[in-house]
Amino acid sequence: MSTTTATPEIHDDKSPICIPFILSRLRAHRESGTTRPFVIGLNGVQGVGKTTLVRSLAETLRRDEHLETLVCSIDDFYLAHEDQVALAASAPDNALVQVRGEPGTHDVDLMKATFASILSGSPTRVPAYDKSLFSGQGDRLPRSDWPEVNAPGQGQGQGQGQRGVVQAVIFEGWCVGFRALSPAELAARRAAPSRTLGEHPLEHLQFVNRKLAAYDAVTGLFDAFIHIDAADTGFVYDWRLEQERMLRAQRGAGMSDDEVVRFVDAYYPAYELFTDKLRNGLFPDKPQCQLRLVVGKDRRVQKTMVI
Repeated sequence: MSTTTATPEIHDDKSPICIPFILSRLRAHRESGTTRPFVIGLNGVQGVGKTTLVRSLAETLRRDEHLETLVCSIDDFYLAHEDQVALAASAPDNALVQVRGEPGTHDVDLMKATFASILSGSPTRVPAYDKSLFSGQGDRLPRSDWPEVNAPGQGQGQGQGQRGVVQAVIFEGWCVGFRALSPAELAARRAAPSRTLGEHPLEHLQFVNRKLAAYDAVTGLFDAFIHIDAADTGFVYDWRLEQERMLRAQRGAGMSDDEVVRFVDAYYPAYELFTDKLRNGLFPDKPQCQLRLVVGKDRRVQKTMVI
């Protein structure tokens, strides 16, 4: 799966809240009579503690519910390096697509095909992405290095890199669950006071918004959704600065403070565009399927709500 960098120690006060919610949704899923794998979407601001929560959720589903649980990240579906380079070259004046990150820099067709294969019980190789390749620009690993699930005979005598038949999926990422805005909503967001949106022409934001609409094919598969929100989304700058300063202290290498700001600036327009819609509820036709946690700057939960 995608490579990650060191993060500051995070107090896990989220798992005790999220696990009972997920187990309640799992019961409803089972009671519906479906045999399709249970799919959880998880969105969290970068640096908020997603990794810790995902690990705890997966361990609970495997140990207590005896479910073969696949954890995958939307980061593993970033465009292959050559495709990202081609995208950047096709729109050289659009700063939003010059590097991986924003909606539109993922291979949505691969994402849809992977989920369709997993959920049908077919043998599936799950993409893996290495962010360190090409001097940090990143690239998808060769298909032979992708972990395999649902392979014939799995569950006994599994080969290296193989997993059992998938019964639950946790799909996590900083923009998982974001939904596109209407043209009027998009224009209004750009016109309102913001940290980054005014730096980008409306047509560049429209490009990202149009691309995001295709992600709905996967978002619509979620049986439950967790949104780890921040009382102030701008905390992501402080959390990333903290992370990189720790890296510099531990390894003698890491982004400078100015580089961190530029790095987060590349992602932040999506937060400003799409977070409010997520806060209002991902499933208008499926109440009680979304859990929203709001954390303070110390990453501790301040309030929770089921939507």
